[in-house]
Amino acid sequence: MSFDGYKDKIEEGDTVILYLTITQVYCIKAEPKTLNKKGNLIENVFQTPYGALKCAELIGKYYGSKISLSKGWGYVLQPTPELWTITLPHRTQIIYTPDMSMIILQLELCPGSIVVESGTGSGSLSHGLIRAIKPHGHLYTFDFHKTRAETAQEEFKDHGLANYVTVTHRDVCENGFGDDLDNKANAVFLDLPHPWLAIPHSLKSLKQTGGRLCSFSPCIEQVQKSCLMLLKLGFQEIQTMEVLQTQYAVQQRSLPVVNLDFLKSEKDGTETEKKDREMIKTITAIPPPTQPGHTGYLTFATLPPIWARNLQISLNQDDINDAD
Repeated sequence: MSFDGYKDKIEEGDTVILYLTITQVYCIKAEPKTLNKKGNLIENVFQTPYGALKCAELIGKYYGSKISLSKGWGYVLQPTPELWTITLPHRTQIIYTPDMSMIILQLELCPGSIVVESGTGSGSLSHGLIRAIKPHGHLYTFDFHKTRAETAQEEFKDHGLANYVTVTHRDVCENGFGDDLDNKANAVFLDLPHPWLAIPHSLKSLKQTGGRLCSFSPCIEQVQKSCLMLLKLGFQEIQTMEVLQTQYAVQQRSLPVVNLDFLKSEKDGTETEKKDREMIKTITAIPPPTQPGHTGYLTFATLPPIWARNLQISLNQDDINDAD
């Protein structure tokens, strides 16, 4: 039950984040025993750059506490979607925290929301979606790869999130999301090679009162085809953005102070003795020398309520009749 809410102490079977440095963060299991490559049960020992850690010793410790290693120390932290994103085993290319936060914001998710996701992949975004919609919401996530879907389902169960998510192995571009999800979802997220093929199925899954849709695509050609399909099906407020995280360095810099008397004498044509310029120290933010690279494009769209869609269709039909 590691991910389902906060608690004080580590219990056996919990997923724990081991923090050594900002670039050395690991995900471990608080279990006394583990299986080796030959399938034999052995003592669960995690090797770190600062010495070995017997995972059984974590049971009963407080989250956030400092632990000693033979060559240093570290901290054991409560797992969060952000920490899970940087430590999870990659099965596919994942969505990172900057894009994840924008997706949750733009989809207007809140506790109780029903969300449809495809594809599941490594489950990075799924954990963030579940945190936003629990305890009364539900995530329906799909993946066309059977092994990935089964692995994700086991992870959700292991993390104590099985009550908030349903994992299905299905090609949604070909077969849709299923009749049981018709007019049920508040939001749909697509991370697919051909999202425009899944958008008509998304239209069926969104509630008749309307909803939001997001499509993540690395190529602009995918965005163009998706936007054309969204327009064709009556989606509104279509916009595409790219989230690039930039980290500024806060430093102390010396800046020259403007000597107004010297500038005035130069303007009047009189000669004054040039003095050393005064300097003042100030705290400022320095931009990075290089910009972050491209991750992907986020396309958002709103499906209006069905009465608004019917009204728009009626108005469009009136325009056609007037033209005739």
